[in-house]
Amino acid sequence: MRILVYGAGVLGSYLAHVLVRGGNEVTVLARGKRAEQLETDGLVIRHYFQRRNTIDKVNVIRELASDDLYDLIFVVMKYNDFPSVLSILADNHSSNIVLVGNNADALGMQNVIKEKSKVKKNVIFGFQISAGLREESGRIICIRGGGQMVLGSLDGEISIKPILEDAFRRVKYKLAYHEDIDAWLKSHFVMIVALNSISFLYDGDLNQASKDKKLLKQAIDVIDDGFRLLEKLNYTITPASQVDLVRKHRRFFYYGLMIIHKLPFMKLVDGSFSEIAALFDSFRKLKNQTNIATPHWDAMEKRTMSKFVGH
Repeated sequence: MRILVYGAGVLGSYLAHVLVRGGNEVTVLARGKRAEQLETDGLVIRHYFQRRNTIDKVNVIRELASDDLYDLIFVVMKYNDFPSVLSILADNHSSNIVLVGNNADALGMQNVIKEKSKVKKNVIFGFQISAGLREESGRIICIRGGGQMVLGSLDGEISIKPILEDAFRRVKYKLAYHEDIDAWLKSHFVMIVALNSISFLYDGDLNQASKDKKLLKQAIDVIDDGFRLLEKLNYTITPASQVDLVRKHRRFFYYGLMIIHKLPFMKLVDGSFSEIAALFDSFRKLKNQTNIATPHWDAMEKRTMSKFVGH
């Protein structure tokens, strides 16, 4: 199967690795130094928990032409980078697009692609359960407990499910389908914003962050504010266990946050506050649709954005 992975960061690189191992013809769209590294050294990944390295050969392109056809295009990038590629995806004549990553505006992105495209587009949304960072050498350090992607369509049934499953048929990688992927993504970004704000406020020193009891407790309040806004807009928080943690098992959640911020591998999680800033902005747009108060969220946003602007 001919597959393009649009984006060669941590998550895109791991996804490309999986698809190559599945026997697919994989092309990676990358630019600048990253493209040169892939052409010279191949796709180099250190699998952190598995304690092994892999090197895969992939095709590399720097631009996506309109007539360059693929069976599947996986667009794997940060939320704030998606808008810059939507018109390019619309102009390309490939039919099957999967946008992978944090997403607070799935419907808006789908509309841009479909309205600008001259061919019928199947637009699917997904989130890959893995993390890591990219070293200066280009090697990816990947943190995963087993490959998995949550997938869903805003239009109901996923019409290209057989194509997706065929792409991953020969590898140990799980595809999990969710009937309300928009609610799943919005629920997820609420958690991501709160937890990444903690990291940002301590300049990535998670061990120090774990000692700030007030901030950890505030983060739980921030998450609850986010969930209450989504509920007000008739989104179902998913998975529901997140709501139970925040509202029924708050003390357990607090200690969980404290412990996970002390774990050595957490320093390898590659985060971008530019993405978090964009998610804060999307939250404000959602909030403008209702009159619900979110005081804890607002306070966290003010504190983190003040530091972000100061940088």
